[in-house]
Amino acid sequence: MAKLKYVLSKVLQYVIVIFLILSLNFLLPRLMPGNPLVYIAGEDVGFMSSEEKEAILDKYGLNDSLSKQYGTYLKNIFSGDLGFSYQQKVPIVDIIKDRLPWTLLLTGLSLVISTILGVIFGAISAWKRGTKTDVNLLTGFMFLSAMPSFWIGMILVSIFAATLGWFPVFGGETAWADYTGWARFVDVAEHLVLPLVTLVLISVTSTYMTMRYSMLNVLSEDYIMMAKAKGVKERVIQYRHAMRNALLPVATVFMLSLGFMLGGATVIETVFAYPGVGRLMFEAVLSRDYPLIQGTFLIITFSVIIANFLADIIYPLLDPKVGKDNG
Repeated sequence: MAKLKYVLSKVLQYVIVIFLILSLNFLLPRLMPGNPLVYIAGEDVGFMSSEEKEAILDKYGLNDSLSKQYGTYLKNIFSGDLGFSYQQKVPIVDIIKDRLPWTLLLTGLSLVISTILGVIFGAISAWKRGTKTDVNLLTGFMFLSAMPSFWIGMILVSIFAATLGWFPVFGGETAWADYTGWARFVDVAEHLVLPLVTLVLISVTSTYMTMRYSMLNVLSEDYIMMAKAKGVKERVIQYRHAMRNALLPVATVFMLSLGFMLGGATVIETVFAYPGVGRLMFEAVLSRDYPLIQGTFLIITFSVIIANFLADIIYPLLDPKVGKDNG
């Protein structure tokens, strides 16, 4: 009963959050400066008559009152219709479907790699606390966390793409190359390396710091001291006892990071012109494409909300003490 009450309270909280997000998603693009008519009709808008301009605004519902636009917006959202792009003149769902695999490939690999590296180095750093190894690792990861992602990306591009020519400068694959099979796989992998390395470098620190802190707490537990006193091998204590029990906070960080998979790489996708959802949102903002802005923002925000909700539900299952505290 207590667990059901806990779940229902979380559901209510997230319903309220979703309503607020939907409202902000509707209002923010309309509060931006600029006339969307310019981006709908293009450069020819200056040669249009007032009647032609009004006809375009009526077609896209931009002459309606905000309340009516909001009602239409909610109706379309709940029916699964994200609308049409002003610029590309195609359904937004189709545009997102084209871009989504690229973002999932980039951010998914980055999340897995950064989590593995963060766990390994965090455990090593905690086990060797106060030594030169710990100090060097801590300094290095703190330095990485202070580096702007676009700056890291530009350095990698200038060295490994522009100077050495090892990797492509931009894009997800070579334009007009028409590769298939293994050739396309290699081409996509080459375009992926630099943005992937950049994203791993800027995201690994959070996992490292979480693992290090958690591991230090576990190493101070009585059962670790007892294992040492019994003469258990150091490697067994480190990996079987300490590291396994220190992974719970890391699991939470991993779950929360899942929510940022779609929008967390916006800057990096922009630097490398990588054809993902983050880049799509950047392009939509530049063109004042209201429906596309709303569609991409909604997808990104919902992914964060769902990941947070899953973390709230799963965490008590991983740590029973949390469920008891909320009961």
